[in-house]
Amino acid sequence: LGRSSMLTLSAAAALAYSPTVAAPHARTSAASVSSRASAPRLGLLQKLGLRRGARFADDLGLPCVDECAVASYPNLPPSVHPGVVTGQALVDLLQHAKENRYAIPAVNCVTSSSVNTCLEAARKADAPIIIQFSSGGSQFYAGKGLDNTDYKAAIAGAVSGAYHVRAMAEQYGVPVILHTDHCAKNLLPWLDGMLAASERYYAAHREPLFSSHMIDLSEEPLEENIDICVEYLQRMAKLDMLLEMELGITGGEEDGVDNEDANPEDLYSKPEEIWQVYEKLSAVPNGRFTVAAAFGNVHGVYAPGNVKLDPEILGNAQTFIADKVSSSDAKPVSFVFHGGSGSDLKDIKQAIDYGVVKMNIDTDTQWSYWDGIRAYYKKYEPYLNSQIGNPDGADKPNKKFYDPRMPVRSAEETTVARLGQCFSDLNCVDVF
Repeated sequence: LGRSSMLTLSAAAALAYSPTVAAPHARTSAASVSSRASAPRLGLLQKLGLRRGARFADDLGLPCVDECAVASYPNLPPSVHPGVVTGQALVDLLQHAKENRYAIPAVNCVTSSSVNTCLEAARKADAPIIIQFSSGGSQFYAGKGLDNTDYKAAIAGAVSGAYHVRAMAEQYGVPVILHTDHCAKNLLPWLDGMLAASERYYAAHREPLFSSHMIDLSEEPLEENIDICVEYLQRMAKLDMLLEMELGITGGEEDGVDNEDANPEDLYSKPEEIWQVYEKLSAVPNGRFTVAAAFGNVHGVYAPGNVKLDPEILGNAQTFIADKVSSSDAKPVSFVFHGGSGSDLKDIKQAIDYGVVKMNIDTDTQWSYWDGIRAYYKKYEPYLNSQIGNPDGADKPNKKFYDPRMPVRSAEETTVARLGQCFSDLNCVDVF
């Protein structure tokens, strides 16, 4: 348990990701990871006054101090600590959310600024948060000038973002679920590259780099969807990772995936279909999973009345599955709510009552970020038209106004405020 040599953030990322090992998707390939038997138990670390996440901050020479140095929280399970949560701590956190009827906001991030905004909002709410990257967002994080052949840039961007989240989450003192969003069949090589990074990280730290990943094969036949998810869950289970799978189609458009013309029937999952998923994924040893079942969800924001959510689908599925497994738990499934932006608050609350533990937010935060930039420009427009010369004088410099940090910070502030509303809507305030 001795302190390892201090690494710079970029060097740490390089250790976890090498393009030469991010092989194309092979459904039959087995994960090559160290035996779990040699991993230190969390209980032992707690007895020693340590926690899994502390090692990362120490390696960077950024030990946590003051409030962020706590090993756990008074109102959360003892396994949940500041920083990225994985394995049993992740399961405990989601179960706590379900039992206490709150959902954790999951925000798509595309820059370090958007990551930091999420952490700031979570700290203000005293609540956990889910930071997630899409394939397009990951590529943008790496830089659009980087070649993305074989999803190389998307893999590098996601891994780079993961290290940034790990470095900063502990400094903000909040628990973070580090996740990736929609991965369709053609994007599975992107997932393979990230899993390879987690396998290397696990070998060194006994926990995965990411907390969880989502596979979205909702456009494939149900049997194929389930079979591929089972294969990936078997690989991820060896790393103590959680899989989010999508069942049924989320309407609208997001990150290049266009389902605006989807068959209305595909927007609503059936209890029998959700049971098929639950039964197969539950059979995977050490398998941890959530289900993004469709109950009329649509990506984007639409005029009132155009989106018809039916959270009762989730309630009916919980009853159906609890009866199948003879469970005393009335809500055996942990559900995910996609297309949460612009949803009616009544539907959100009802979905949480039926076992939703995670709600995706993207469109609303995209707008709030832009709105901050727009407001800044409108407020200081006379100072933003030239480097020199403004209402205060023809020779007055404007550098402090066009400094990129100024409009970016304005965007962060409006997004922190919008996320504050999201935390409140999801009953996810003062969770610590």
